[in-house]
Amino acid sequence: MNIALMCHDHKKELMVQFCLAYSAVLARHNICATASTGQMVSEATGLPVTLYLSHEHGGSQQIGARITYNEIDMVLFFSEPQSHDLDEDLDYVMRLCDQYNIPVATNLATAEMLILGLSRGDLDWRDAIKPGSAPFLS
Repeated sequence: MNIALMCHDHKKELMVQFCLAYSAVLARHNICATASTGQMVSEATGLPVTLYLSHEHGGSQQIGARITYNEIDMVLFFSEPQSHDLDEDLDYVMRLCDQYNIPVATNLATAEMLILGLSRGDLDWRDAIKPGSAPFLS
């Protein structure tokens, strides 16, 4: 499975801790992320992470394009609920997840449910809807 990681600045440490806790599960999948989030996760966990541009430079749009082409199977986007300015690009990614039936978590509790389901095989249906597709890693 191809998993995209994104988060607001105040949630980066939480994302790192989450990925450390579930590194054994994540290690069996392909991980991509916006620049600083991905770098922090990779350095802390040792997991290979495909880095896209920073959010400010179009990383959210890159992930959105991967969703549109059915190349992302799950999005973990830890958002800052007190932030009143949910960026248009991030809103766009969330709408794409709804449109293309991509499981998405915006908080720790939901992310844990998705990761535990992933480890049980509950998301294997994603493979059935994209037979023969290759992961985004080169």
